[in-house]
Amino acid sequence: MSGKRREMIGKVVSAKMQKTIVVLVEQTYTHPLYKKTVTRRKKYKAHDELQEAREGDVVLIRETRPLSKEKRWRLVKILKKAELIPTLSEENVEENITNDSIREGDLNDNASN
Repeated sequence: MSGKRREMIGKVVSAKMQKTIVVLVEQTYTHPLYKKTVTRRKKYKAHDELQEAREGDVVLIRETRPLSKEKRWRLVKILKKAELIPTLSEENVEENITNDSIREGDLNDNASN
């Protein structure tokens, strides 16, 4: 072996496990016979010791010794952080509170009739 370890750039699709991320790597190549550009996608499980990667981040991973049954890669660095998109619950917290109070008032008015 030459001592060089392979490195790949991919996007984090899952960061739900402890110290493990799932990275989707896309590779494009030209088909030798049909000369069509083909995209090959593969998911790799990578070790994230500090648990700093999040879904949507673009990361650099490097090949390493087997760390578990399926983990053979390590997170080297985060190249681009994902944009934070507010979730539905965060966006409409105030609207839900006002709607709930209106509904409770309507129920009480109807109950008294």
